[in-house]
Amino acid sequence: MIRIGNASGFYGDRFTAWREMLDGGELDVLTGDYLAELTMLILGRDRLRDPDLGYAKTFLRQLETCLGTALERGTRIVTNAGGLNPAGLAAAINRLADRLDLPVKVGYVGGDAIQRPDALTANAYLGAFGIAACLDGGADVVVTGRVTDASLVVGPAIARYGWGRDDLDELAGATAAGHLLECGAQVTGGNFSFFTELPDGGHRPGFPIAEVHPDGSTVLTKHPGTGGAVTVETVTAQLLYEVGGPAYLGPDVVTRLDSVTLRPDGPDRVRVSGVRGTPPPATLKVGVNNLGGFRNSMTFVLCGLDIEAKAALVQGQVEEAVGKDGLEFVLARTDHPDATDTEAASALLHVHLRDSDRTRAGRAFSAAAVELALASYPGCTLTTLPGDATPYGVFTAETVPQDAVEHVAVLPSGERVPIAPPPTTCLQGPPVQQNPITRGPSLPRTRRGALGELVGARSGDKGGDANLGVWARSDAGHAWLRHWLTVERLAELLPETAPLTVQRYELPNLRAVNFVIGGLLGAGVAASTRFDPQAKALGELLRSRIVDLPVDVPSGPATSGGEAA
Repeated sequence: MIRIGNASGFYGDRFTAWREMLDGGELDVLTGDYLAELTMLILGRDRLRDPDLGYAKTFLRQLETCLGTALERGTRIVTNAGGLNPAGLAAAINRLADRLDLPVKVGYVGGDAIQRPDALTANAYLGAFGIAACLDGGADVVVTGRVTDASLVVGPAIARYGWGRDDLDELAGATAAGHLLECGAQVTGGNFSFFTELPDGGHRPGFPIAEVHPDGSTVLTKHPGTGGAVTVETVTAQLLYEVGGPAYLGPDVVTRLDSVTLRPDGPDRVRVSGVRGTPPPATLKVGVNNLGGFRNSMTFVLCGLDIEAKAALVQGQVEEAVGKDGLEFVLARTDHPDATDTEAASALLHVHLRDSDRTRAGRAFSAAAVELALASYPGCTLTTLPGDATPYGVFTAETVPQDAVEHVAVLPSGERVPIAPPPTTCLQGPPVQQNPITRGPSLPRTRRGALGELVGARSGDKGGDANLGVWARSDAGHAWLRHWLTVERLAELLPETAPLTVQRYELPNLRAVNFVIGGLLGAGVAASTRFDPQAKALGELLRSRIVDLPVDVPSGPATSGGEAA
């Protein structure tokens, strides 16, 4: 097997994780994922200020603490921290190695940048064969731009086992492993619905390791003595994160998530097997970021009686002061009746303004809000100080033909190796199949309780859409869940989804259903004014709803050893 660890799930993750993973035990490869849709926007703005930037600067500081250790132990490093400038980061690593007097061989992967003159950034999601070429060329460190997150794991597996384009099941198995590792501690108990059941209560989960075997099967684990846990349920939660239908599209393979089998393999070990792959689509996804304008927000505290009337007064006054265009008012009813302290008796009125005019969205707006302090509702106060507007971005997804991108691996020797597109693709992609939206028979014996007593959930963002994966803790719970939690029911429990297009998919191997909620996040996280702009808490909101639960389905984890198959 090849033992691949992860030390970063996003730009800003635990700084010491690289050191912890290298010191914690043997690893063949250590990966780090730094890129998200919002990150590309941040790096694009960095590059506007300095053309030599565009990569994750934090990675260099982390690497400085552990590059010598990695070289000494023969652990190779693969990261997408190159962002918009992988060549620039590779050069910076070479300068760092010279300063530390360390002999390092650095390769990088490029070709993801797409020419869009009107866009801040436009990058295709490349596959894993460029990474494999760099490793085959002797690289100790491989830096990429925008590859798929899973490619950081798939590339080293290709290099170890010599898989080709036709080894679809093997590639799919490694892709599942990469998807599990990409968000770091989120597969070892981080952000886990049942965190109170973890040995350390979820205090400091360790980072994950994938032991990838020649047939593409994997054992998920972590270093001994680290926090959190690796269980069938923690792995299930991550498999459901930011996915759509059962066909998980990638540039090298379509991974069938409905073929995944999870089984316990010992303490803090879960075996992932049975994964099937089909040819990839003929196109690559392209993430495009544009500057959308400027935004600003002010929050009013409304205390006591007449909350709705107070909010209406503020709305009228602000609209009169700055005009209605671009304004959004969100009243959060956090107030409690007959409260004994000010905070418990108060609601919050969030006022957002987006505009192409920085001046109007800036001090002109925030000062107008502050000027109401002595001329509005009784008890008027704000939680925000007047400030200037900040730019925001708009994310959109496009596609380009696979052969329209010049995917290239630049070896440590300087040789440039073109990476050919897959010879066989699925022209239209796999069909989108939703499960029937029908309710099951009514249950004669029910009790009132929180939905989260029987199910776990994980949710996240994909551009302007959100996904919401829900899994049952037992076979009996799954038999109930799959009939009970329909799109109609979801709209009842989460009313903001009712007017939107919602796709529902079943993943029986995981005892799960997954919803893709179109347009919930508008123009993406950077432009969203939702209280939860990335929909990270959407699953926990659903779990908190009080519903009729079947009496015959016990709460708590499955008693059959936790197998999902």
